[in-house]
Amino acid sequence: MEDGLEAPGPLWKIIVVAAVAAGVQFGWALQLSLLTPYVQTLGVPHTWAAFIWLCGPISGLLVQPIVGYNSDRCTSRFGRRRPFIAAGACCVAGAVFLIGFAKDIGHKAGDSLDKSTKPRAVAVFVTGFWILDVANNMLQGPCRALLADLSANNHKRMRVANGWFSFFMAVGNVLGYAAGSYSNLHKIFPFTVTTACDVYCANLKTCFIIDILFLLLVTITAISCVKETPLSKEVMKQEEEKASTPLVGELLTAFKTLKKPMWILLLVTCLNWIAWFPFLLYDTDWMGREIYGGHVDGNDNQQKLYDNGVRAGALGLMINSIVLGFASLGLENIGRLVGGVKNLWGGVNFILAACLASTVWITKVVEAWRDTHGLLAPPSNIKGSALAVFGLLGIPLSVTFSIPFALASIYCSASGGGQGLALGVLNMAIVIPQMFISVVSGPLDEAFGGGNLPAFVLGSIVAAISAVLAIVALPNPPKQVSLNPAMAGGH
Repeated sequence: MEDGLEAPGPLWKIIVVAAVAAGVQFGWALQLSLLTPYVQTLGVPHTWAAFIWLCGPISGLLVQPIVGYNSDRCTSRFGRRRPFIAAGACCVAGAVFLIGFAKDIGHKAGDSLDKSTKPRAVAVFVTGFWILDVANNMLQGPCRALLADLSANNHKRMRVANGWFSFFMAVGNVLGYAAGSYSNLHKIFPFTVTTACDVYCANLKTCFIIDILFLLLVTITAISCVKETPLSKEVMKQEEEKASTPLVGELLTAFKTLKKPMWILLLVTCLNWIAWFPFLLYDTDWMGREIYGGHVDGNDNQQKLYDNGVRAGALGLMINSIVLGFASLGLENIGRLVGGVKNLWGGVNFILAACLASTVWITKVVEAWRDTHGLLAPPSNIKGSALAVFGLLGIPLSVTFSIPFALASIYCSASGGGQGLALGVLNMAIVIPQMFISVVSGPLDEAFGGGNLPAFVLGSIVAAISAVLAIVALPNPPKQVSLNPAMAGGH
């Protein structure tokens, strides 16, 4: 059994710890739906907005292995995981405060309201954003590890724990996207509207204040209710003797010992996330710019259209999360119907490719409509088509959030590797593509005249390639292993 807990914990403790995922995902949902448009209100050009998102993959690449390595060896009297969970939650709260109040702090520091670019506010925002991503990784990794500790190497209990974690991720997404789509949220905290911060900014600020309160509530509940047995120093010395080259040596050894199925999984996962990230970064911006025809730096009508489009995009993301939650419940049965997990993954990646390609058609239709009717909000049928894309993408997203992680655990277990190591290696196949997209998407869009469509087309092509590789090259796992953590959590 795992050191730190002597026996599998009761289900209620797993649920309490998994609920932290809702607080974390609440913040992620706000990032994905609102922060790219918010960055542009600070004067950061659309071309360069993607570079700010580099902090996420860089922190994931560096922080997760470091925090995971140290939490495995922490000898604090409070336990191995809880000190990191508490520190991560406090850092998230501080970072969210900096992001939400960046315009106010920048204005107090000397930013002019008459200039479109606000350098001091940008500096505060970027600092808070990087701290936020580091803190999220510091919080989420130990939280997952604590769930594994509570499962005490019991496979059924681990599937149940993963199911509850996935459920609360969906809850956090729905809460975040719902908050982002509501235009009058700032009325809850009237003080958020200031000279430097308009209604749109105040809504974002209010969302982050709610996120801070919610995250602190679930985190305090988790670390108060769930106790850990501290790791003894004798066990710690044994762990140190096993690893002659700490952390780096373990990662290098992991790559050297990877079997062919794991390498194929890493390749398909890498291509899969290259396809996903353009839409995840620019989905609400696409609604504001291309579908609604607005512009963040335009006249009053263009700014209003852009804001309405961003809120419609947040609604689309909420629909996406609802579909994601329901779709995840049927993955096990659908996988059997289509002939195995690799056919399922390949099939939904073709859906991803088709949805990303359809954004071009929808954009061209709405542009032709505006040529006739002028700069107005799109008609309901065009808006409905765009929202349908968001909804359909919930189906492949449910596979992306479950099957790669389950396969990594299965393949590494078959080769004698550890679960944490497997997920750490898989995480590198996710963050490296995000770094690639963050670097190339802005210049790519600019090279083709601006906008979001070039990156979406790139994503569509790569999604089709990953679909073919999943079907042709990826081996099927053992049939008796359940791939769906949500199903396991439901039983």
